[in-house]
Parts: sequence; C-alpha cells; structure tokens
Amino acid sequence: MKRTVTSALVICSRRIGDVLLATPVVRSLKQAYPDASVDMLVFEGTEGIVSANSDIRKVWTIAEGSPIGTHLSLLCSLWRRYDLAVSVLAGDRPTFHAWVAGRYRVGTLLPDKKSWWKRRLLDEWVPFDNLNTHTVSMNLRLLDRLGVKPVATPVVAWTLTDKDDANRLFQGASTGQRYAVLHVSPKFAYKTWTVSGWAALGKWLTKQGMAVVVTGGNVQDELIYCEEVIRQLPAGSVNLAGQARLPVLGYLLSHADFYVGTDTAVSHMAAAVGVPSVVLFGPSNPVKWGPWPKDFPPDGGSPWKTKGSQRQGNVWLLQGEGDCVPCLAEGCGRHINSLSDCLQNLPVERVIQAAEQMLAMREDRKNMASVQ
Repeated sequence: MKRTVTSALVICSRRIGDVLLATPVVRSLKQAYPDASVDMLVFEGTEGIVSANSDIRKVWTIAEGSPIGTHLSLLCSLWRRYDLAVSVLAGDRPTFHAWVAGRYRVGTLLPDKKSWWKRRLLDEWVPFDNLNTHTVSMNLRLLDRLGVKPVATPVVAWTLTDKDDANRLFQGASTGQRYAVLHVSPKFAYKTWTVSGWAALGKWLTKQGMAVVVTGGNVQDELIYCEEVIRQLPAGSVNLAGQARLPVLGYLLSHADFYVGTDTAVSHMAAAVGVPSVVLFGPSNPVKWGPWPKDFPPDGGSPWKTKGSQRQGNVWLLQGEGDCVPCLAEGCGRHINSLSDCLQNLPVERVIQAAEQMLAMREDRKNMASVQ
C-alpha cells in the first residue's frame, strides 16, 4: 500500500558507485511523491556524485569510521526527522541510521540469525542478495513494500557551472568535435588494464577521427598512471585526470561519441547517460555490478549474465581472459592492490573489435533516424 510521505531519507553509506546506483530509488520516490523532500545520507567524499541531483534536497555526510561525538551529533540531527527512511545496505550502521531517522523504516537485510536485532529496527525488509541480483534491482525491491513504481536508470546530473567548467577543460564538448572518453585509472589496482592497451586503443580511436580525452582520479597513483598513458597517445589527446569533478565528467560523458572504462563508478555514469560504452570486466561479478544500460527496464532482471562478453543497449561488457573469470576476488593476489591476470592479458584487439561494433551500431541508428 502506498504511504503518505512528505519527507524521506535514502541511506547509502558506501562507495561512489553504490551511491549512484541508489539514485533510482531517490527518483522513484520523488516521482511517487513529487511534493516530498527526499534527502540522502552518504559517506564523506562520495557526495559529489549526487551534488547536482535535483531530486535531492539535502545530502547528509558522515566520515567512514567517524568518532563517537560526530556520530552522536548526526544521530541527534536525524532523530525521527523523516516520514520514511530507506536503507539500501544490509549493514549495522545503515540499518541503525534508518531506525533513528525514520518514523517508518524499510531496508535490506541478510536473512540470517545474526540479523534478528536489525529486523526489529525496521518496519519492512527484503532479503539481501549479493550474488544473483543486480544492485539496482536489489535497491528497487525496497519500493515494492511501499507501493512505489520503480524507475531504474541511475541519475547523472550537472549544473550550468559544471557545463561551463567542462567546456573550459575541453572545448570540444561545446564545438561538436567528435571525441572519446577513456577512464583509464580505476580506484583499485585489481580492476586495471594495461598502459600499452590504452595507448593502442587511443591511437586507433584517433584514426577514426575522434579526439581522446583521458580521465582518472586525483590520487597520486592514478595521476601517474594517466600520465603514462597520455605520453603514448597522439598529439591533441587531453589529460583531465584529477581535474574534472563528477558532475563535470557527467556532462563530458553525455556529449561524447564513445566511452571505454573498467569496473568503476564512471562506467556506471557513462551507461546511464547513454553514450556507447565498452566496459572491461575482470574478477567482478557482472550480474551484480555490470553498468546499468540507459532505459533498461526495472522488471528485466539483471542486464548481465555471470560469464561471457555481452551487449545490452548502449553498453558492451567485455569480460577478461581466463576460465577462472569471474573469480569474485580482489585480484590474483586476493587484495585490492594486486593485479588481475584476466585484465592484464586482455588483448587490445578484442577491445577494438567491440568498439568497432558499438560505433557501427551508433552510425546505423543515426542513419535510420535521418531517414525517418
């Protein structure tokens, strides 16, 4: 039964990609309750992905592992502030935050004996599946308990200031120049492809008449990696690593002709804005974490199967080499700073072949549209 809601809080205190994949819940609530105020609670450092999202009135932040005094202050500010609190995470703190903030609480929980006390904190809960259900689908299941129609595509937003910043960083975004965005540096090493692969791909894209825009994070290791890539690319390639805030990057992606990246939040952004994308997947589970293609239906299950390269809508998910893929581990060394052989051994020829097919489909659609 649909409830009366004038205020709601969506809780997603995890990584940037998780926050982005929670925005369909926010949009669904906003469309179901257009006059309601919808807020989010996220970790400090992840709020940039929703800073321009007009569905959200306020973004609360809390530092991961924050001291008790700071945490208590937040709890006092949130106490029963909302008609509805929705936790998309099954952890202890997100569930507790939902209990504190909401007069009515909904969340995901593990269906195990240890979660008995968390079930008492929630009015409604759905079993959390970390293997066979896509994160977007998992989040949207919470809406079933509320009688809210789901909207599935993650929301990538920017302001006029972000647009101006994007055009200042790369003028091709405003002049109609054809360009491809290569997000070459994921946050964790185990999701990394090779410098030589990126360089060869960038040279091929240049021959197709596209400028190459390289993006990456602003930490030292990522900046060094992006610099290594840009040194091997043709003249005219642009290195925006560490310079483009997430909303600025969202605008650049929305005007790009093509995108290639690894298993990162930026690949989720590219999929959401509709740019033709090739996304390189290694040890991660695509059923759970594959980029959600633009306008993929909310009732379609996961867009992806566990094994094999595959395409859905504007996304080509290219899986790495090896019978062990996906192993669901964090690199061959089983830690986030180890490399993954399945990606290190991925030949550039496979990436270029996928790129050719995605670009050909884009041209076919353009031709059909011009005929109509």
